[in-house]
Amino acid sequence: MISEHYKNMLSQKSVIREMNAAAFEMGEKIGHENIFNFSLGNPSVVAPEAVNRAMVRLIGQTDPLNLHGYSENHGIWEVRCRIAEYLKKTYGLPYTGDHVFMASGAAGALAHAFRAVVCPGEEIITFAPYFPEYGPYVEETGAILRVVPADTHSFQINFEAFESMISEKTGAILINSPNNPSGIVYSTNTIKRLADILYAAQEKYGHEIYLISDEPYREIVFSGVDAPCISSLYDNTLMCYSYSKSISLPGERIGYVAVNPACRDAELIVHMCTQISRGIGHNCPASLMQLTVAEVLGQTSDLSVYEQNAAILYEELTRMGFSIVKPGGTFYMFPKSPIPDAKEFCQKALEYQLVIVPSDSFGVEGFFRIAYCVPTETVKRSIPQFEKLAAAFF
Repeated sequence: MISEHYKNMLSQKSVIREMNAAAFEMGEKIGHENIFNFSLGNPSVVAPEAVNRAMVRLIGQTDPLNLHGYSENHGIWEVRCRIAEYLKKTYGLPYTGDHVFMASGAAGALAHAFRAVVCPGEEIITFAPYFPEYGPYVEETGAILRVVPADTHSFQINFEAFESMISEKTGAILINSPNNPSGIVYSTNTIKRLADILYAAQEKYGHEIYLISDEPYREIVFSGVDAPCISSLYDNTLMCYSYSKSISLPGERIGYVAVNPACRDAELIVHMCTQISRGIGHNCPASLMQLTVAEVLGQTSDLSVYEQNAAILYEELTRMGFSIVKPGGTFYMFPKSPIPDAKEFCQKALEYQLVIVPSDSFGVEGFFRIAYCVPTETVKRSIPQFEKLAAAFF
């Protein structure tokens, strides 16, 4: 008998993927160059050449049995140590290889982090707007996802609502900064206030409350924006990272969990991740990709195109009448829909070959997400279409 649980999940498909599929279908009919697909967060800039050089060198000079063999379940020790040294140098925290667990991208890192510090029946609190896949990620662990309503004026944390939701059942807080879908970066003041609340809650309820920090966009921060190291402001932090965005390797599925050395049972948590892998069939990411990212630590793709695209869209769309909280990073922005029904608005946008994603699945009504990880030339060509769309509503 097939699983009714996963069968039922087929009716809850990702809206992002569905809009991307709609873009492809339209492109097949009228030409893909005529579609302005802002649906999917797939990087539009190439990986640094150093990535390709490292892979070629590794393939040419490394014993194939070692290169393509299993790594230990924690990940390759040398790689973990080099990542720890990079984190220590960059953020001033005393990471060692024992604090790093290699994972298949940020999704794999989150899968381990949730299971390591939250028990079935406990609650994980996150903040709207949030990445829709957090729902199934958390639910499949047996934990309960609770969502704090958004502060739509700033998209910083709605602290009043948050403090009313934290309870004895709270096992972890899940944050994403820079944020998908809003593009907002949580400020130092925001994270310090969050940390103060969590320290007080730990004292009140007599148990640890972990901060799980989802950081795949960490390097995509625009000039002048305050972007603190979250782990440096709260001891019980698990950093979940991916190289998908910083060096444009989404298809290679490589990232890590880095447990703050000040976190209670930090090294034990990393060891526990190896047993979590046994339960979910993870069992270490590709050895070649582990070794490759260790060769290019600190390097990024040319991320300046995202800030350029953001500037163009923000200026033009606000001129047209759209209300937008200015993004501070990532390659997303989250304008307010001119009508309450964001789904209806996004369906109307398809008539102008604009593929955007309604905000409902992000935990907020009445907004839409633009993923501007596309060539700047595409952004510029889309402006007349946005003008036609705006004229239909304003």
